[in-house]
Amino acid sequence: MLFNSIEFALFFPLVFVLYWFVTQRWLRVQNAMLLVASYFFYGCWDWRFLFLLAFSTFLDYYTGIRIHDASSPRWKRIWLVISVTVNLGFLGFFKYYNFFAESFAELTRTFGLETHPLILSVVLPVGISFYTFHGLSYVFDIYYRRIEPHRDPVNYALFVSFFPLLVAGPIERATHLLPQLEKPRTFDKAKAADGLRQILWGLFKKVVIADTCAGHVNVIFDNPEQYSGITLLVGAVLFAFQIYGDFSGYSDIALGSARLLGIELLQNFSFPYFSRDIAEFWRRWHISLSSWFRDYLYIPLGGSKGGTWMRVRNTFIIFLVSGFWHGANWTFIAWGALNAIYFLPLLLSGRNRTHMGTVAEGRLLPSVKEAFQMLVTFGATVIAWVFFRAEDMHSAFAYLGGLLRGLPSPGAYISAYRFVVNTVGPALVLLILFFLVVEWLGRHQRFALAGWPGRVPTSMRWTFYYAVAACILYYSGQEQQFIYFQF
Repeated sequence: MLFNSIEFALFFPLVFVLYWFVTQRWLRVQNAMLLVASYFFYGCWDWRFLFLLAFSTFLDYYTGIRIHDASSPRWKRIWLVISVTVNLGFLGFFKYYNFFAESFAELTRTFGLETHPLILSVVLPVGISFYTFHGLSYVFDIYYRRIEPHRDPVNYALFVSFFPLLVAGPIERATHLLPQLEKPRTFDKAKAADGLRQILWGLFKKVVIADTCAGHVNVIFDNPEQYSGITLLVGAVLFAFQIYGDFSGYSDIALGSARLLGIELLQNFSFPYFSRDIAEFWRRWHISLSSWFRDYLYIPLGGSKGGTWMRVRNTFIIFLVSGFWHGANWTFIAWGALNAIYFLPLLLSGRNRTHMGTVAEGRLLPSVKEAFQMLVTFGATVIAWVFFRAEDMHSAFAYLGGLLRGLPSPGAYISAYRFVVNTVGPALVLLILFFLVVEWLGRHQRFALAGWPGRVPTSMRWTFYYAVAACILYYSGQEQQFIYFQF
């Protein structure tokens, strides 16, 4: 069930009515109804994987209690190891088994040995990387005595499977979400309106920007040899907007839907393409995953407290693991490694926390220096996205090599111009510019349209809403699955 589907348009209003008008007086019943709705939502993808979700939930619920009640540190570690091993075992089996088997076969082939490992035809359970990390953060927090184990199985199961975040995040923390599930929620008209605005903008990002860019991106990346370097650069830039519109659009819809139910989820994006260096970009892109790796991997490894070698090692580990988390392909590992290389000069020079505030704070336009920094950071990110989008390493290097093809030739620029005008079309270019302007003007907020009632005249605001809704309806025929569902 996609957020941008008719099924969700019918499902969510029904949940909303049951939630606020039927079950609100009984918190346990309300949470139980929300849990059933979440399992139904997940079951619409493939009901068979409901058993895996339920088992993963029970595993972490039970081991969390056993870790807390253990009589000795040794048994605490044993129960933690059981939880981590089983969770990562399931994740590794479904997501990485074939990758390791095929990589082993290729390695032995280089030594003249022919092996034929068993390749499994398994379907990757949607959202497994996300709900696995929900559970792992919970047991880690119990092990390190940051929280007490939760004794109510319904509330804990809802924390893991809450449908807005279940299949593509954000990756929630028990310290943030569970307390909200334990106390009664009251309907807040202002928060609900804010949620609707965030859903509207999220649908615009997904349906109008991401899905429209996707068609052109697919054509260019599937046939890179047919295009000049400038056209390939256009394709890479379009993919940068596609993946941002797709994933941040999903997060906006998830956060807006949860806010309509009186629940606040963690912010997952904070205008990353307005970053002035790659360190700032990673503080603003997929925030819940970056902070998860920081808290549960980077800091336990020593963080930045050790010597130069330790800081370099830890930086590469966190970026490589982040890349591998995204998918079982060497391209994702290369993407992570390239971002680590981008990050290292900032870390070693002590400038990785230089840009902590909003760019052009208190000003309408950035300075020349800020604009240049944003352009360089965006350009580096676009190059890295080529690895993320490519089917394999050979395709990635072929695409990057093609970027240099025909650059000095005036004909390449003419060809790229014709591609933009005749294939991409002026409409999409104008929509992307409109999107960037709205994002820029709202960059101080939690999302682009937050705080509009106090800053934008009513007539202008409603004209904008209707125009955005009209664009969504116009472009809604090109339904595409969210990119991060595959992770």
